Amino acid sequence: MINIPKGTKDVLPNQSYKWQFIENAARGVARVFNLSEIRTPVFEHTELFKRGVGETTDVVNKEMYTFEDKGGRSVTLKPEGTAGAVRLFIENGLSNSALPVKTYYITPAFRYERPQAGRLREFHQFGIEVFGSKSYATDAEVIFAASSFLEKLGVKARLEINSIGCKSCRAEYNRALKNYFSPHLEKMCATCRSRFDKNPLRILDCKEEGCKKVIAGAPKITDYLCGECAAHFKGVKNLLSAQGLDYTVNPMIVRGLDYYSKTVFEFVSEAIGAQGTVCGGGRYDGLVEELGGQPTPAIGFAAGIERLLLLMENTSAPFPEEDKPLIYIAGLDEKSRDYVFGMVTELRLKGIRAELDHMDRSVKAQFKYADKTGVKYVAVVGEDELKNKTINIKNMSDGTQETVNISEVYSYLVQKENL
Repeated sequence: MINIPKGTKDVLPNQSYKWQFIENAARGVARVFNLSEIRTPVFEHTELFKRGVGETTDVVNKEMYTFEDKGGRSVTLKPEGTAGAVRLFIENGLSNSALPVKTYYITPAFRYERPQAGRLREFHQFGIEVFGSKSYATDAEVIFAASSFLEKLGVKARLEINSIGCKSCRAEYNRALKNYFSPHLEKMCATCRSRFDKNPLRILDCKEEGCKKVIAGAPKITDYLCGECAAHFKGVKNLLSAQGLDYTVNPMIVRGLDYYSKTVFEFVSEAIGAQGTVCGGGRYDGLVEELGGQPTPAIGFAAGIERLLLLMENTSAPFPEEDKPLIYIAGLDEKSRDYVFGMVTELRLKGIRAELDHMDRSVKAQFKYADKTGVKYVAVVGEDELKNKTINIKNMSDGTQETVNISEVYSYLVQKENL
């Protein structure tokens, strides 16, 4: 037997309705926030992620699935959704559209890392990317979209926000970080030491306990914001507060990818262990230009679907009941079975979820199977029913039966279920 690759997971028939619930919630939020769906390839040229995500990131250095195709070109399975969305925006000339261009995606992504609860090598994301607006109101809108999505799922998570400024104010902050971390480097991890010269801001993202103690005393980026970035951040906070969305300013949030600037945010929960971020994102005003487009402000977020599933299960968030067949119609003999096939087909074409036997079971076995499927109504068609043009429909929840004209089963179900 060939087993599933490590770090991947099957979605079974009795689990898929949970995925559909999350995806439908995502699409519902996208609709009311006027977001249009985009779909990008599962693999892209490796250079896209090296330039877009950042060569100093763990994603590029350690986690990408990169290989040469038969033409000798280096391609990579996408490790996240933003870089591909930006490439799509540039390549398809969407900068010439009416701005802002507001998009969303539901996509698989791939990272080679140690599998653990809520973190797999193949995972799925719901993401939003908005291009063309530099307004702090757009930041607030994207954060509200994320909040609305989590609320629809019944997920409770606290919002943490920060501003990591622009290139100008971040340069001064990086100097302050180097001055602070320099005397502590010897007792910090190898990753932090490598980040010290390349991107000291990323040290703040370290999860090693020893490093976190040093990081706790580091200068705060909010003390180094330039006037424009400070005003932008204040505008975001004011809008969130005005609409009653609670948040905490966490100066240690920098996010793990190099393209972020100004506003960054995370929705966090301890119900899924140490890896508590269930949704995160921020502004990336320089990325479109970095990847060859015209200077274009942008902001977005992504939420991991597997992590959301884990959180919902751990906190008993309310999934809807799995959709069950409404009616099962059993046939007693070959002629009846052929007639039942036509009945069920007609019901399905009219939107009724109906089922019939495909395993040549006895009537008793068919009733047992129907009961296992959770069906609400069961009916039997045999020689007498075909002759009399009537059918008995049994309600499996209370045991009551009613006799209905065999041609009026659809009308009966519509009336009973208020369809």
